[in-house]
Amino acid sequence: LRELVAAEKRASKRGRKAALQAARDHFYRGPLGKRYCDAIEKAGGLLRANDLAAFKADVEEPTHVSFKGYEVYKTGFWAQGPVLLQALNLIEPLDLKALKHNSPDYIHTVIEAIKLAFADRDRYYGDPRFVKVPGTELLSKDYATVRRALIDANAASQEARPGDPLNKKSLAQLISQLSIGPSEIPEIERANDTTCVNVIDAAGNVFSATPSGAWLPSFVAGDTGIPISSRLQSALLVAGHPNELQPGKRPRVTLSPTLVLKDGQPFAAMSTPGGDNQDQAMLQVLLNILEFGMNPQEAVEAARFETQHFVASFDDHKFNPGTLTLEKRFGEATAEALKKRGHKLQINDDFTPSSAPTIILYDPARKLIQAGADVRRGRYAIGW
Repeated sequence: LRELVAAEKRASKRGRKAALQAARDHFYRGPLGKRYCDAIEKAGGLLRANDLAAFKADVEEPTHVSFKGYEVYKTGFWAQGPVLLQALNLIEPLDLKALKHNSPDYIHTVIEAIKLAFADRDRYYGDPRFVKVPGTELLSKDYATVRRALIDANAASQEARPGDPLNKKSLAQLISQLSIGPSEIPEIERANDTTCVNVIDAAGNVFSATPSGAWLPSFVAGDTGIPISSRLQSALLVAGHPNELQPGKRPRVTLSPTLVLKDGQPFAAMSTPGGDNQDQAMLQVLLNILEFGMNPQEAVEAARFETQHFVASFDDHKFNPGTLTLEKRFGEATAEALKKRGHKLQINDDFTPSSAPTIILYDPARKLIQAGADVRRGRYAIGW
């Protein structure tokens, strides 16, 4: 970091943009990057200085769907963001208020929609620069209609059930559990260091990001103090899969910032850490606000549920069918009602750290900004 600051300072007389470019070049094209890549090569790694020099961040069109008068924007299909959009399409016509917030009927319905969205993620999502993702079809309302029919109000699904978006059919061939050995990395060495940033200024410009990259036991390159990203583990060693590991290809990551517009104006910015659980947490927070009228802090602190009914993006890529995790405060009656529908329950303490969204809401008519920060991790909101 000191080297980057020094490079920026040396170029500061040429203007702010030139100074920032100098700091970037010092790593991506300069001596720091060379030391980084030399250490990786010496340790048997594959990253080279020309790989680093060729990298640039692309500006891409986001994916989005409409939901009851709001426009929700997510990343492209190289990340899991469209899972939230598919889930919103599935539940949009349903009367969630009639189901009652966090009732057994509500939890069951939302979780079953999430399972269907994850099944499509695990079958179709990948880097669009390398694979043809049927994105338009996956996000169409017509496709959601045929998929919605798979939600059984009385039984929890126990299989991964991807659909056939190109032919608008509810089911494609079922996904088999991937045969990958369990992780041998001790839990204490598997630190999780994703965070989230959501910002709005006085003019109503909004920004949402989910910074992440490296955590223990990631390799630290020589004397640089810079670790290699841990995200490559999200790629699969499955020939022909859209998320198959290939040179220069982005792994299908879990990072999933969110922007919401209302009548063409910014309404919300939201993101969270939490790996595979990010979008199912943000779905609940968004519904808490849009459907049940909660303020942002109430929305992020409300009791939360989640499933691991997907091919995990990390470690051994395990598939855990039918799982459902509840916080204790849902109560025994709710837990028993969900068990009877076939959900495999795990009960966690209230506010157990998992996903931890922060969200900003903006009301342009009143010039009102509100924020909520989840207490499940070290989230906070500040304004000035």
